[in-house]
Amino acid sequence: MQALGIDVLFKGTNMQRLLLGLWVSLRISLISVAISIVLGLVIGSLMTRKNPVIKVFTRIYLEIVRVMPQMVLLFIVFFGTTRVFGWNIEAETAAVIVFSFWGTAEMADLVRGALISIPKHQYESAAALGMNEVQIFIHIVIPQTLRRLIPLSINLVTRMIKTTSLIMMIGVVEVLKVGQQIIEANRTASPNAAFGVYGVVLLLYFIACWPISMFSKYLERKWC
Repeated sequence: MQALGIDVLFKGTNMQRLLLGLWVSLRISLISVAISIVLGLVIGSLMTRKNPVIKVFTRIYLEIVRVMPQMVLLFIVFFGTTRVFGWNIEAETAAVIVFSFWGTAEMADLVRGALISIPKHQYESAAALGMNEVQIFIHIVIPQTLRRLIPLSINLVTRMIKTTSLIMMIGVVEVLKVGQQIIEANRTASPNAAFGVYGVVLLLYFIACWPISMFSKYLERKWC
């Protein structure tokens, strides 16, 4: 174990610190996901409207998210706003803002795709049966949208959990940052600590994301 550098994890509270760091990553990602789902449902519904102003606004929003790396957004929100506007934003708050901004755009695009994928003749058939717009939305649109949306949105959760590794760059002490601190503190006593510690960090991410990924595949098999 010493040759692999895993022994440092059993010194003091190192393993406990790693688990606490993982919880920080999960907490930030889950809060961001909750915000993204709510806002994404609203914006995604608006994106299906034929209003030209809404189309331009949402197109610009999506392109910003697609083109700009999340790390740049983190730097702009955490460092840039402090200098320009004098705001004192905590690192975790900045991370939630950025990931919610990113996740909302991704979720909105998923919602838009799910809504427009419903064939037009289903609306016409429902109307021919005497359903009003509310009944069509409840009995036709919502069930089919959820069947298309849930597996894809669960994949977004795993992506968000993995991408939280970037928040160490703005000083958030998450699992990767804790691993880096452990390696630095044991550089002399355990030269191979990087292999063991980062290997365990990889395992922790796998344990966190694998059940979510399997649940997504299960829903895809069942519903799609």
